[in-house]
Amino acid sequence: MAEKTVAARSVKALRGSAIFWFVVATIGQLAFVAYIAGFYGRAAAEGDFERWNKVLVGGYVPGGLAGNIVLAAHLLLAAVITLGGPAQLLPWIRRHHPRLHRWNGRIYMLTALLISLGGLYMVWTRGTAGGPSLRIGISLNGLMIVGAALMAWRFARMRRFAEHRRWALRTFTLASGVWFFRVGLMFWILANRGPVGIGPGFDGPFVRAWAFGCYLVPLAMLELYLSAERRGPLSRFATAAGLGLLTLAAGVGIFGAVMAMWLPRMLH
Repeated sequence: MAEKTVAARSVKALRGSAIFWFVVATIGQLAFVAYIAGFYGRAAAEGDFERWNKVLVGGYVPGGLAGNIVLAAHLLLAAVITLGGPAQLLPWIRRHHPRLHRWNGRIYMLTALLISLGGLYMVWTRGTAGGPSLRIGISLNGLMIVGAALMAWRFARMRRFAEHRRWALRTFTLASGVWFFRVGLMFWILANRGPVGIGPGFDGPFVRAWAFGCYLVPLAMLELYLSAERRGPLSRFATAAGLGLLTLAAGVGIFGAVMAMWLPRMLH
């Protein structure tokens, strides 16, 4: 009986840590969508596309029609995918509105593919801040998103829903890499009380490492979570604790990103 009680509590702890992460991440991603609309969207509505270049390296280029269209579509799809991801993870929607879940999933997967290909095009034609490390990191992230999305789609069509769930979660985690980069960057700056390792050209050791870590670290945490679901109480408790700590760190990073990056640009 005692063993069953411990096992049940470990399941609740793991599930509770996942809910905690989902709530915090959803708040942070909604804030990111508000920033995309409030900064990029407002600038576009006012016809001031060059304002985008205050944030983007290799952003809007006068006369560069093809690249500008890809950039605008990329920003729009970033908002779509950031909104669609949390909705796709809600169990209530999966249970009570399976058709909505399926169509939202199709849109999400297609958007993930388009946004990844568009990101690769922009990175290698217009460049990015951070030098080669960030460019390679973004490219690897894009390729992994494409691979994970295709696997999730394949298992859904085969009706192998356990495998589909795992690959869908991987797709969501990888597709959130841009968001994780900003949140992790602000957590790092706040934790160190300054831009330690950032570098004057945004190419310091932390930036070079986080160009890959922004999606590999969350992906590793996801793999631990998926593994803990099938293992014993000790593994579940440990994973719940680790996910809880990472969620607290994300909360700090979200607060920093909103106050230092997103809100000021939306208000000016």
